[in-house]
Amino acid sequence: MKKNKQKETASERLKEILAVLRRHSIIHGVTPEKLRLILEELGPTYVKLGQIMSMRSDILPQNYCNELMRLRAEVKPVPFVEVIQLIENEYHRPIQEVFPVIEEKPLGSASIAQVHRVTLKDGRQAVIKVQRPNIKETMSEDIALMRKAAKLLKKIEISGDAIDFLAVIEELWIISQQEMDFLLEARNCQELTELNADIEYVTFPIVEQQLTTSKILVMEYVEGIPIDQIEQLTELGYDMNEIGLKLADNYIKQALDDGFFHGDPHPGNIWIREGKIVFLDLGMVGKLNVRDRSLFKAAVQAIVDEDVFALKDVVLALGTAKGKINHAQLHANVEYFLNKYRELDFGSMDMGEFIRELLDICNQNNLETPSRITLLARGVVTLEGVLRACCPDVNFMQIAANHMKKEFFEDFDPIEKTKKLGKSVVTSSRKAVEIPAQISDLLKMTIKGQTKMNLDVTGAEEPIRQLDHMLDKLIICLISSSLLIGSSLISTTNMVPKIFNIPLFGVLGFCASGLLGSWLLFGILKSWYKKR
Repeated sequence: MKKNKQKETASERLKEILAVLRRHSIIHGVTPEKLRLILEELGPTYVKLGQIMSMRSDILPQNYCNELMRLRAEVKPVPFVEVIQLIENEYHRPIQEVFPVIEEKPLGSASIAQVHRVTLKDGRQAVIKVQRPNIKETMSEDIALMRKAAKLLKKIEISGDAIDFLAVIEELWIISQQEMDFLLEARNCQELTELNADIEYVTFPIVEQQLTTSKILVMEYVEGIPIDQIEQLTELGYDMNEIGLKLADNYIKQALDDGFFHGDPHPGNIWIREGKIVFLDLGMVGKLNVRDRSLFKAAVQAIVDEDVFALKDVVLALGTAKGKINHAQLHANVEYFLNKYRELDFGSMDMGEFIRELLDICNQNNLETPSRITLLARGVVTLEGVLRACCPDVNFMQIAANHMKKEFFEDFDPIEKTKKLGKSVVTSSRKAVEIPAQISDLLKMTIKGQTKMNLDVTGAEEPIRQLDHMLDKLIICLISSSLLIGSSLISTTNMVPKIFNIPLFGVLGFCASGLLGSWLLFGILKSWYKKR
């Protein structure tokens, strides 16, 4: 009976979804606005799907992401009677024994939960976040239907690109499960509080741990002012530029120093209270491992150094290959990207645009970006929007660069750096000794027809000219080495005539080898100087 009922429910829901799709004439294509309206009409699960899709600029065109960011955060609230029933069922006692006062009108209503203001038994003001009834079951059923429809959705053209809806759906389910566990949100709040304990100007809500369950979250009531209420904050004597600088610097600390950051820093989640920045709604947080953080720092350093190869390595390391990678195309994309930002100072750079373009390069070259990276990208873009609206003189990219410079000098250990440098010199020397033998083996194999060299040369004559110069230098190096070795052998004989008791031919060989080596070294230094 239960299975039959579930089938009937799923069938009815499927009919409802198909009716919505027909109303919006989905077979004629999907525009950004049409996609947003469809998701809003389909309900909370699909609104959540759209919000997650808006973070994935690596798989969805940017105009679609921008439109989906407009999805309504507010949804129809749960009737107050049902809210009371949910609370009493969760605590197994009358609501008056827990909360003497609870306001009927919700402070906010979202796809997973809604928030009410309450008074605790000791008189303190707090807020209670109550999970929607049967939301987990509802979302599970919707997700199951989405999985079945994924093949159909894949065939829908969006700006001519194929969208991997199944991957987005699976990501939706993972994130939603996390957000539906309020104990996890409580732990997120506690961890962020501990990581930022030394930062005087940042704080997070205090969670009432003894009253918090997997379906109910109770925390202190934050009586502050949203960061986008500029006039009100200015009247109270706040300096918006100072707020912006501190906010940006702390967010960079969260992401690049701690590897644990707020995933949705929009104006409604950032309040000002008693001179401190308060981060609200910690259901969505991002986590970056040590490798991720070092890669972002390496990307900024590569731009500073104008190093195309280093930046290419970062791009390859950021993503996971989905297919064959055209390295020539990737190199060209990275070089174009670097040339674009080469002439700009950090004060004029757009950090959000910077990250989006890096992700676009990944997408264009069959590299799939992990969701934690795209979440950071979304967080940075969102925060830059906040800064642009509230304190336009504050540049996020400049603050990021300054933060990393400061971190470099704080973490600089000359002894450790010297050890690493010494190790690198020893390793390089050992490899240098092996090079002549390796070249000799390669030449032997080439003569015997045992090797085959494939060159993918692009850019017409210039790469060929560079290759020709490289071969000339290699030949000169081999001749110089041969003269040096031959002269050394001659010097051990009694061959006459002699100069300074050294055979004349040995002296001439040493001189020729020295001249060739000097010419080669001069050419290398000259080439290096031109590149600088």
